[in-house]
Amino acid sequence: MLYRVDQEKREYEVLSERATKAAESKGRLLPEEQCDFRTDFQRDRDRIVHSKAFRRLMHKTQVFLAPEDDHYRTRLTHTLEVSQVSRTVANILSYNEDLTEAIALGHDLGHTPFGHAGETALAKIHEGGFAHNEQSLRTVDKIELTSRRRGLNLTLEVRDGILNHRAACMPVTLEGQIVRICDKIAYTNHDIDDAIRSGVIRISDLPKDDIEVLGETHSDRINNLIVDLCRNSEGRDRVELSPVFNDALMDLRKFMFANVYNCEEVLAVSDMKKVEVIIESLYNYYMNNPEKIPGVYETIMHEDGVACAVKDLISGMTDRYALKLYDELFVPHGWR
Repeated sequence: MLYRVDQEKREYEVLSERATKAAESKGRLLPEEQCDFRTDFQRDRDRIVHSKAFRRLMHKTQVFLAPEDDHYRTRLTHTLEVSQVSRTVANILSYNEDLTEAIALGHDLGHTPFGHAGETALAKIHEGGFAHNEQSLRTVDKIELTSRRRGLNLTLEVRDGILNHRAACMPVTLEGQIVRICDKIAYTNHDIDDAIRSGVIRISDLPKDDIEVLGETHSDRINNLIVDLCRNSEGRDRVELSPVFNDALMDLRKFMFANVYNCEEVLAVSDMKKVEVIIESLYNYYMNNPEKIPGVYETIMHEDGVACAVKDLISGMTDRYALKLYDELFVPHGWR
């Protein structure tokens, strides 16, 4: 039988000296008794997977709104791809796979319904704006309810990785840095795959200089980026791509923002313009009728205010729930 203390000892034997060791975790916000069999990072991973916020990711848009094709990515499939790519890198570099996986699985829990358009709409109407990385941390810290407490009470290392996975931030652990880069590697490439499938772009539209560096196919690009990331990061205190590969990935990402994510034609064709109406209507409804806010947000209303509770409520909705609620609240019964 393998106990937690055995696994913690094994980490010192098999992981890099630069890896984050479970036995050296800075702990949790609320002290609690450790598990006999699982390390703290393994428990964090399990708590995230069993959370309601994680399950809702399967019905949240990644890029393309309410796709009829089952092959399009959702927030859940994106999260799983980030987790797999990140774990591969952590394994190659002999860093902590459990910590890496926990951060990857929790990094997008705070995303709104309707993808980028939903986040933009909520950031526009909510005073103080909206950032999904901050909301993801808030989700695991305060919104997610368990039978024991409000919040999942994750370790500080996992919380740091979730908060700082965006480009402008830098996680303190190397495992968090892995997820930060692998998130971009995953979504840039799988969103290209979905955009081509939808007919928004063609493979020939992709910047030729970037493709020459990264690879012609989806699998080639993922593999080449992983190899470059590991080779460039080995033995270093920073996880990052080589300048050539990083420039190519960032340029390809820039192409996607211009031609897919923020393209006016794409937004119009996919009905993303209507998302703003839905988000704003629901937000204003609950702001004007706080008594209609579900009881699970009562504590948040008292502690952080009505606007914060409304923001938490709407950001946690799935696409289909937001659409159903909008229909019930604003569409005359005879028109449905």
